Amino acid sequence: MRRGRGGGGGGGRHPKAPSSSAAVDRTPMTDQPLYPRNLDHAFSRRDSDAFSVCSSMGTAPSHAAPITSLSDRASQAAALRAVNAYLAPAAIHLRPPLPPAKDIVAAFHHLADRLRYPLKPAAWEDDLLALLRSLGCPYKVTRSALKAPGTPHSWPPLLSVLYWLTLLCRATDGLAASPPPSTDLMTYITESYYLFLTGEDDAVAALDDDYHSKARAQVGALGVAIQDLEKEVQDLEAKRSKQMSAPSRLKALEEKKDAFTADVQKFEAVVKSWSTKIKEKEDALVEKEKELEAKVMNCQQTMAENEELLKQVETQVVNVRDVDRMAREMQAVEHDIAKLENANAVLEEKGWELEAALVSKLEEIEGLAELCNQSLRKLKPSIDFQFEVNAKGSSPAEILGTTYKTTLKPALNALANETKRLIISKRDESIDLQKQLQGIAKMLEEKRSHVSVLQAKHNEMTGQLDSLDREIQTHVSRCAADARKLKDELEKKEHHMSTVEKEAEEFLKNSEEGLQAALRETDEETQMCARELLKLIDSIAEYKEFVEQLTAEMKKDLYECVDDIASLSAKIV
Repeated sequence: MRRGRGGGGGGGRHPKAPSSSAAVDRTPMTDQPLYPRNLDHAFSRRDSDAFSVCSSMGTAPSHAAPITSLSDRASQAAALRAVNAYLAPAAIHLRPPLPPAKDIVAAFHHLADRLRYPLKPAAWEDDLLALLRSLGCPYKVTRSALKAPGTPHSWPPLLSVLYWLTLLCRATDGLAASPPPSTDLMTYITESYYLFLTGEDDAVAALDDDYHSKARAQVGALGVAIQDLEKEVQDLEAKRSKQMSAPSRLKALEEKKDAFTADVQKFEAVVKSWSTKIKEKEDALVEKEKELEAKVMNCQQTMAENEELLKQVETQVVNVRDVDRMAREMQAVEHDIAKLENANAVLEEKGWELEAALVSKLEEIEGLAELCNQSLRKLKPSIDFQFEVNAKGSSPAEILGTTYKTTLKPALNALANETKRLIISKRDESIDLQKQLQGIAKMLEEKRSHVSVLQAKHNEMTGQLDSLDREIQTHVSRCAADARKLKDELEKKEHHMSTVEKEAEEFLKNSEEGLQAALRETDEETQMCARELLKLIDSIAEYKEFVEQLTAEMKKDLYECVDDIASLSAKIV
């Protein structure tokens, strides 16, 4: 009974222990593909991201410049204009409708040089066909068309190829002119995924904090730079508005010139009016002098007649009637003399009035001359000229002089020419200022575009940081879930091991109790257990080899992933 029970117990217990150990050893094997699945998912996701980036980079020119059909004349003319506009700096022009063959060949050589693929002069057709095949040109061109490029049947496909190469050269020129991308982000992504794949979570968190601090500092610096640029733009706008609102120097000079011209015209009008008035007064004075001379001659004739009459009277025999007649004649003569004296007094009064008018006119002429002298001092001509009034002159030339015609007029003409020259120079200065204002406006537009580009880069970096934060959070949550799952599995395994240990202790007690009774049977059972133990050791060795092989494969995949990420970052740079 004891043997049977011991044998049965031994037979029942021993297989149970290996089964439990096999279960212990088998559970890691079932749980082992957890990380490889995540790694494969991560690698596939990174590969898909890289493929999407490369595909987006590769398809960018096609989106930027869609391929159009060049079957009609309007599209051919538009494509030829675009090609000529790009070839203009190289002094190459394709004349429509059929350009010369040498110009077409020169255009192909220039476009190939811009793509850093120079064509050999001896076999440029082969090099061009190879270039088009390598670039994936959608237009087909034959060798015969390249041999005779200036013919009507070969020109449309060659124009399509030229237009496509022109678009590609413009895209490459734009990429070459754009600033190189920053390598900090790719370095951060590479190191972060490397540390993630190696399981160093603390290093990943430290790297995230470091990169976030650098990114925030860079964003702050960019914000300060944007604020400085906006302030500079505002200052330039204020300066421009101030310059636009300020009175123009050209207008001020034109107003000054108009004022000078008006003063000169007024001065000339005043001189002309006073010259005419003086001439009129001189004519009136000459007439008065003639009248005075006539009166004096009449007086002399009258005195001569009186003397002759007195002589006649003395020689004549006087009677009463003659005396009466003579008295009457004397009274008539005295009456005529009184009339003449009254007329002479009137003439003297008129002469005094004319002299007073002449004095007042001379004073007015002197005042006008002083005003003219003040105007000349304001004009500052190249000569020192002053009007001097001669009160003793009897003609306008003697009163004002004749030097102003030979001296003042050339000086005024020279001043007018100088004023015109200054106006022209100021006009040129105003044109230069307008050009400067246009340059400043252009600089403002460039700075605005630069600010918009910086803002776009800032938004892009912010979006990338947000996406990285979300990805890191999802990864942390996934790792926490995996850790909880592993903890639960370890607790289950510990519980299972404790139960196994309890069973082993019970089995040990039972075996000690039945050791003396079933010593012979234990030898067989020991041999059987030894065989099972050997099988168990073999299974453990196989599992160890499998774990080492799986670890080596994981390391190899990890290194390949790191190399792929490094090569991808190098390609993107």
